[in-house]
Order: sequence, then structure tokens, then C-alpha cells
Amino acid sequence: MIRSGIRVVLIGAALSGLGACHGAEEEAGPPPVRPVLYTVAKPVDTIVFGPFAGFVAPRYQSEIGFQIAGRVIARDVTVGDVVKKGQRIAALDPIVTRFALTRAEAELADATAQSENASATELRQRRLIANGNVSQARLDSAVASRDTAQARLAQAQANLQKARDQMGYTELHADFDGVVTVRSAEVGQVLSAGQAVATLARPEEREAVVDIPEDLVGAMPKDAVFTVALQSAPDVTATGKVREISPFADQKTRTRRIRMTLLNPPEAFRLGSTITVGLSRHMKARFQLPATAVFEADGRSAVWIVNEAGDSVSRRDVTLAERNDQRVSVTEGLKPGDRVVLAGALSLSEGQRVRLSETSQ
Repeated sequence: MIRSGIRVVLIGAALSGLGACHGAEEEAGPPPVRPVLYTVAKPVDTIVFGPFAGFVAPRYQSEIGFQIAGRVIARDVTVGDVVKKGQRIAALDPIVTRFALTRAEAELADATAQSENASATELRQRRLIANGNVSQARLDSAVASRDTAQARLAQAQANLQKARDQMGYTELHADFDGVVTVRSAEVGQVLSAGQAVATLARPEEREAVVDIPEDLVGAMPKDAVFTVALQSAPDVTATGKVREISPFADQKTRTRRIRMTLLNPPEAFRLGSTITVGLSRHMKARFQLPATAVFEADGRSAVWIVNEAGDSVSRRDVTLAERNDQRVSVTEGLKPGDRVVLAGALSLSEGQRVRLSETSQ
């Protein structure tokens, strides 16, 4: 009897425990209110790209140098000078080339005399062989001597022309009208053939050169017309179109160089001027959101919208125009003033109770 009483007490205690657990679950009620981070939807109808700092550069420029080696005895220009076609830039010491020219003239005189003598000898041998006074071998030898002398004469003439050309190479002249942008040699410096003396740029075609971060190059409109303004005078502007994008980023700055053709720039856009390049153009109104605000449901893109009371969320389908890893552009499904949840989209449910953060993004 005692054991039976103990069993009854234990069973009753177990049933009481189960009843208490069930009651606790019923008392737990709905899930707790979840705090959310949100942003207020604002339409954007203008694309703004930049601004970026850059400078004005020539489209065409050349490093010019002497075609022969020598010591510089004159440099007639410096950085910033405007030069005309044919104007002297620098000069080399002509002593060595003058000696070479004198030697070539002497060799030509000697070769001319030898050629005339060989031709006269060949003519005499022909007259003698006609009378039977010399053998054919003597005539053949005279003909060979004449041919050798004439070849040597042609060689001497070529050497003389080369010496005269090199005498002219002692002076460096501009091949076109331009502006000196770099000075690479000084008086007294000994240069090798082809070594740069100066850099000459054509001022008639100018470009805007800017360095843009590599991660922004993909978002740059390729066919857009950019506004280029002087930093020293922002009211002085021109337009530019992208002509060239560097295929590789700079290893240190991780930027890529962009060259833009300036369309009818004012005279104030001088070579080397510091400029600001930017883009602003109108487009169809859209809403820019972080990529974390959008999720996929039932094959459509959607966002969570906080109701007017600010205590629950509901799902709304949207249409996207652009999307990348950072941001999305929404063209349909939102209206100005909507409060869009930014994070945790996959963990929310329809009608879930929420609590808004004190600040919005």
C-alpha cells in the first residue's frame, strides 16, 4: 500500500510539471518586437559622377634629340617657350664633324683622280689592241681597274654626302610649331645619338587627363559628355569626351588614367592647367538603395516596407534598373517617403512587429 501511494504522488507531480510547462508556452505569446534599420526612399533624377582633379595635356608630343652623339654647346629654349617650325632648339660642338667632312672631301678628290686615270688607261688600251700592239688580257685588266675606280668614286661621293648630313645634324630644329614641355639636356652635357634634349607638344589639340579609382571606372558612362572646369577659375568651363581608358591600374594608387578630348576649349585651358572633371545629367526618376535591402521571393525582387505606424513590415515587389554588389536602382514599386528596411530581409516575415531605430540612413 505504501508503494502504491508513492507511485500516485510521483505521477501527480509529473502531470503537474507538464501542465506548468504547457502553461508557460501559452504565456510566452507572440515573438518579440524586432528592431530594424531603415532608410527613407527619395527619388533621384540626376546622375552625378565626380568631381575628379586632373590637368590639361597635349594629345601629341614628341621627345626630340640629335641624330649623332656629341657635346651640347647651346640650348636656345626652356620649358614653356613657344617655338616655330624650323627654329633651332640646341646645337652640338661641330669640330669632330667638320674634320670628318674635310676628310670626306679629300677622299672624293682622290677617288675622282683615280677614276679619271683609270678611264684614260682603259681608252689607251682599246686603241692599242685595235692595232694589235697589246693582248686582250691587258685590256681586261684596264677595264677592271676602271670599274674599281668608279666604284670607289661612288663610295667617296656617298661618304661626302653623309659627312655633310652629319654636319647638319649638329643643330637640332623643331619639326612643327609647338610648346616646350620638358627640358632634358644642358649645355656641356655629352649626349648619345637619339638621347632626348626636349619634349615638344602640339598645343592645338588639348586633352583633359584624370586619374579615377579603379572601382569607379565601371560606373563611368562611356558616351557621356563631361564638364571640365579650371580650378583657378571654376566659371571657365569646357566639355570633354572619353577618348582613352588605361587598361591597367597604377600599382601604387590603384587608379586608372582617363584621357578626354576637349571640345573647343577656351584659350585659358593652357597646357599643364589644373582642372576639375565631373558629370551631371538627368535621367528617369529612380530610387537608390543598398543591395542588402532587396531580396528575391517568388521569382521577383522585393523589399520590406515599414507601415505608417512604424510597428510592422509588409513585402512589396519592385522593379530594378541596375544592380551591383553595393547598390541597386529601383524604378517601380516605391514612392517618395516609403521607409525601406535595409538589413535582415531574409529573416523578416509578413506583418512582423518591428521597432524602428532612432536614426535612419
